[in-house]
Amino acid sequence: MKLYMSPGACSLSPHIVLQEAGLPFEIEKVNLKTKETETGGDYRAVNPKGAVPALRLDDGEVLTEGPAIVQYLADRKPEAKLAPAAGTKERYRLQEWLNYVTSELHKGFSPLFNPKAPDEWKVVVKENLGLRFDYLSKQLDGKKYLMGDGFSVADAYLFTILNWTRPTGIDLGKWPVLKDYCARVAARPAVHKALVAEGLVK
Repeated sequence: MKLYMSPGACSLSPHIVLQEAGLPFEIEKVNLKTKETETGGDYRAVNPKGAVPALRLDDGEVLTEGPAIVQYLADRKPEAKLAPAAGTKERYRLQEWLNYVTSELHKGFSPLFNPKAPDEWKVVVKENLGLRFDYLSKQLDGKKYLMGDGFSVADAYLFTILNWTRPTGIDLGKWPVLKDYCARVAARPAVHKALVAEGLVK
């Protein structure tokens, strides 16, 4: 498998899952501005959407959209217990979290990375994100991870998005539960390995 990614982008989530699952893979960086891969290819020929992540499967097909990719990877290595079994109530709870992260947090950050977005709007965006962080803090209070004691693909995704508080100037210290959660996830060996590979930590 090959993961098309951009350091620190939402593609970090499946990168973490690949490391956690111990699946064989290679990565290829994508310049999201030029839509060119590091080998000089046109990324839009891989993913016409032009966004990361994209995962080229062993049969040559390409899978896109982070929440779909991480569930596919978890199902490839069920013994890693990164997702509950399909059809169980717990699996739907996982999907509930993946949908929340993608719609309320991931997309919620988008204006903060848009240089054309007015500063006044960015203030509103940060206020809205703060409300989501309040909710997450209550949900994670007293728990190691989103689903309880076990790390799941939803944690890989949430951790990735919460890391965007740094470049966007949001002080996560206002939410100690979330700050502790991020530190706990970052300390996982597989997560650290992905962060190092992307040049995000040493």
